[in-house]
Amino acid sequence: MLLSIIIVNWNVKPLIERCLSSIFLFAKNLDYEILVVDNASSDTSRGYLEELAKNKKQLKVILNEKNLGFARANNQAAKKAQGEFILFLNPDTEIRGGTLQKMVEFMKNNPDCGVAGCQMIGVDEKIQPSVRSFPSFGSQVLIFLKLHHLFPFLPVVKRYFLSSFDYRKEQAVDQLMGAFFLTRRETMGEVGLFDEKFFTWFEEVDFCQRAKKANWQVIYTPKAQILHHGGESFKQVLSSKKQKIFNQSVIYYFKKHYPRYQSLILEILNPFSLFLAYLNDLIYGIVARP
Repeated sequence: MLLSIIIVNWNVKPLIERCLSSIFLFAKNLDYEILVVDNASSDTSRGYLEELAKNKKQLKVILNEKNLGFARANNQAAKKAQGEFILFLNPDTEIRGGTLQKMVEFMKNNPDCGVAGCQMIGVDEKIQPSVRSFPSFGSQVLIFLKLHHLFPFLPVVKRYFLSSFDYRKEQAVDQLMGAFFLTRRETMGEVGLFDEKFFTWFEEVDFCQRAKKANWQVIYTPKAQILHHGGESFKQVLSSKKQKIFNQSVIYYFKKHYPRYQSLILEILNPFSLFLAYLNDLIYGIVARP
């Protein structure tokens, strides 16, 4: 098996339908499989996936009885994947013609590349930011306190978000967005699976960190594109709840990779950060629920 495509779905049936249709359309000449993990969706996703799997031999479906989180669900599928290359793909994406073939070829031609990402295009046809530096303590303090919105021009903020990154140029980077995250079986065998202590957010950052420490390259290339709708699953979750999950992931990430005093300070700031998110819910209203 050349390529395993892993998708974690949660209540985005219209989007995963379009995502899977794009794969079936544009991956005809590849030796591939698709593993979809449904994290206890309450919409019509599960019935759709079960029915589709009856007619698509490339598709395997795992139906969870509760939401296990992004990292754990991806690992469920990764343990079953047969491919030489493993693509973690968000359900709110659509493959374009030649994307998978180009990216597999890119990995073959760059044997030192452990993780690769392609160009992401929004529904407005504009390039979406998908590359960041590894988080610094200063950048995350500002994000916890929402000050990065007020001071986006600060050097520490610009360095983290790579506001001047040239998305027309292929280059080695620190981390890639997990919406299209292509790695190889050999890399995962060396650095391990996603850390399941991350429910969601920062599991791909942690993976890139571990890959680079093991001397694998992380590379962004504009040679291929995908359409990315962006954040559709988490639009169903309240801002304060998202902030809680995000903060937990950041704090755990800093415990793993940085001096202990930094995660302690983030823990001290955590209640105030959650209070700001709660105020945001009250002021701007409740995000639509499924």
